[in-house]
Amino acid sequence: QVQLVESGGGLVQPGGSLRLSCAASGSIFSIISMGWYRQTPGKARDMVSIITDSENPNYVDSVKGRFTISRDNAKNTVYLQMNSLKPEDTAVYYCNARGRLRTTFNVFESWGQGTLVTISS
Repeated sequence: QVQLVESGGGLVQPGGSLRLSCAASGSIFSIISMGWYRQTPGKARDMVSIITDSENPNYVDSVKGRFTISRDNAKNTVYLQMNSLKPEDTAVYYCNARGRLRTTFNVFESWGQGTLVTISS
């Protein structure tokens, strides 16, 4: 009922930058939070950054000072600006959204399909 479409992944050299985008659409009444997670083969999916309306954004320690999350509420879109990228940032990045459905007011949680970010020289 809620779809997330991600874009912006790719291959970049160490020290470079990328900007990920994720747009939510569907039967949305409100969005409580949007965020980014990442996963490498054989490992769990870990939180990178989450943004809500009421709190300061959260970041995993390893990306603080390098990544910036932002949100366009009018477009139900979240962005992740990634600077000073390192090889250890290589992963599939997944968008996540939590909110309430327009039709039932039930809470939903949706995931994007994932976008591959590769940091390599």
